[in-house]
Amino acid sequence: MKKYNFNAGPSKLPREVMEATAAACLDFEGSGLSLMEMSHRAKNFQPVVDETVALFKELLDIPEGYSVLFLGGGASLQFCMVPFNLLEHKAAYLNTGVWAKKALAEAKLFGEAVEVASSAESTYSYIPKDFVIPTDADYFHITTNNTIYGTEIRRELDSPVPMVADMSSDIFSRPIDVSKYNLIYGGAQKNLSMAGVTFVIVKDECLGKVSRQIPTMLDYRTHIKGGSMFNTPPTVPIYCALQTLKWIKKCGGVKEMERRALERAKVVYGEIDRNKLFRGTVAEEDRSVMNLCFVMNDGYKELEADFMQFATERGMVGIKGHRSVGGFRASCYNAMDMEGVNALVTCMQEFEKLH
Repeated sequence: MKKYNFNAGPSKLPREVMEATAAACLDFEGSGLSLMEMSHRAKNFQPVVDETVALFKELLDIPEGYSVLFLGGGASLQFCMVPFNLLEHKAAYLNTGVWAKKALAEAKLFGEAVEVASSAESTYSYIPKDFVIPTDADYFHITTNNTIYGTEIRRELDSPVPMVADMSSDIFSRPIDVSKYNLIYGGAQKNLSMAGVTFVIVKDECLGKVSRQIPTMLDYRTHIKGGSMFNTPPTVPIYCALQTLKWIKKCGGVKEMERRALERAKVVYGEIDRNKLFRGTVAEEDRSVMNLCFVMNDGYKELEADFMQFATERGMVGIKGHRSVGGFRASCYNAMDMEGVNALVTCMQEFEKLH
């Protein structure tokens, strides 16, 4: 039986990306050595890093004056590194979910960090609107896509101060205006690569402005100077990221990724809204096109376990909602194709006929 991978992360990767990475793990470029056992200082690995950085800049149209870094520690370490490097007087945070809340909590360890708005009172079912960003903030932090609750900010916000964004789960799914941000970061295990590497896009001139002393490993300037090679980087995930970026470019770039994402979301949300057994969980205007969340409709709650079993038996993998909210979640990152989307919709329709 064919499996359809809707996992929220680590998540589905293009088949050719997995095959290329697997081949490199057996024999990297005919060297007779596995990529897993090679030195990151090997002369034939540096071009991997260089090409990955170049494709990052090309596909996202990153302006001059920005560096692209590949680090360890996941996006969670960035919750600390961002304020360590950028917070001098005040930082502003938009609280739209679990990860945004955690980022805010870390920032408070380094200075004044204010919550400009929150949708926590409504279980993060919408993106707050009409909030005021303090003009004396060093930066304004947002989490663009919320994997647990299924909301997404799909446009660049107007901010009187430079923005910082956690784009772990929607990077490369749409064009972005990088010039509006001092820093963009994210874990790679959604749209970019296998787990194990974190990307950071940082504006060089925003660094070195804080008065505190920053530990060497937590200073972005260390990694800019070292070309992401100050310590041993996650070599295999970086190589996997390179293969993914090549695939995105071959498919038509981020504009094509956006078209596909909107097409997938239209089909799945269309079925959620049509099918009397299900309903969406967030405000329609704020629905994520990466993580599509839904629950059993009122009057059908007792069928949740039955649908989960029904879908699993038909090859749906990873559609169970996050443990904190329940229900279902179809994560449709860039690698998800319409075959998987249609299989899920057919599954929902067949279940409806039975009940």
